[in-house]
Amino acid sequence: MNFKPLNIDGLIAKYPIVQGGMGVGISLDKLAGNVALCGGVGIISTAQIGFKEPGYDKAPLETNLKAIKKYIDRAKEIAKGGVVGVNIMVATKHYEEYVKAAVKAGIDLIVSGAGLPTKLPELVKNTKTKIAPIVSSVKSAKVICKLWDRHYGKSPDMVVIEGPKAGGHLGFTKDEVENITDEQYDNEIVAIKEVVDEYSKKYNKHIPVIFGGGVYDKADVEHYMGLGIDGVQMATRFVTTYECDATDEYKQAYLDATEEDIHIVKSPVGMPGRAIRNPFIAKTQEGPIKPTKCRQCLATCTSKDIPYCIADALLNAADGNVDDALIFCGAKAYKSTKLEHVSDIFDEILS
Repeated sequence: MNFKPLNIDGLIAKYPIVQGGMGVGISLDKLAGNVALCGGVGIISTAQIGFKEPGYDKAPLETNLKAIKKYIDRAKEIAKGGVVGVNIMVATKHYEEYVKAAVKAGIDLIVSGAGLPTKLPELVKNTKTKIAPIVSSVKSAKVICKLWDRHYGKSPDMVVIEGPKAGGHLGFTKDEVENITDEQYDNEIVAIKEVVDEYSKKYNKHIPVIFGGGVYDKADVEHYMGLGIDGVQMATRFVTTYECDATDEYKQAYLDATEEDIHIVKSPVGMPGRAIRNPFIAKTQEGPIKPTKCRQCLATCTSKDIPYCIADALLNAADGNVDDALIFCGAKAYKSTKLEHVSDIFDEILS
């Protein structure tokens, strides 16, 4: 299969491979920069991005906003002209401030999900930053495209579809995740692309459609590209790379995981999530876990009602405390059996 460059409204990546954003602290400057260096699109997760920085415990919001520029600058230095983006969850508290900080730092692309990014066009108006909503259904694709068209006279620059086999937070019910067949969702992907193509015609530009969720190897890439989409998003595969920003303990959890260890869990975000079974998941099933402190992470969070603090769980993962952490992963994480370089993955897929 010949892979065409990915054209995001004039922003060109050599290969149509997007690295999915993974937080907290899993896809930062090192991973995103190296993916971009190899010709793909590297994505930094802004979720609690400043957790390693001085002052984070006392002023998490201010520290996170400062860290956005730091990591974007460092990723771009590694990328040497490659395309670098950020993933900013709509569910993030102070979402607009995160977007503005990324735009001010000169980010190439903002990918946004965990809710519909209804105000995103206004936040990047008159800038060079490209924007891509994450959708999981025909309905959500229609809603966001129609809303942006009606209110801002704007179409997405790219659309990312995340399917039921993705890692992290999923835009489905638990029942849907467990019962949607591959064939059914392939049909959904084709139907979403048809929706996006309508806006490509209206705005007289091609809007690329990217699919992520269970894309692990060359066979997966060829299957989904064969549906007529423009590229793929891969996240889980990049975790077990030397360049990934995750700790060695986090990567080892992937290497040790079996297919039976991968579970759908309840998240305080209000969406189901996919993660590796560990003592922490067992603990959450015994009852609510009291948060250590509020880090201003979720707009919808009320500490008295949540089963556990998502920030605590993900920060523990980022720090390597994997037995007391939420370790998000895609459905095919069990296929990870060795550490490799980002360049090795590109060589395999492009060979």
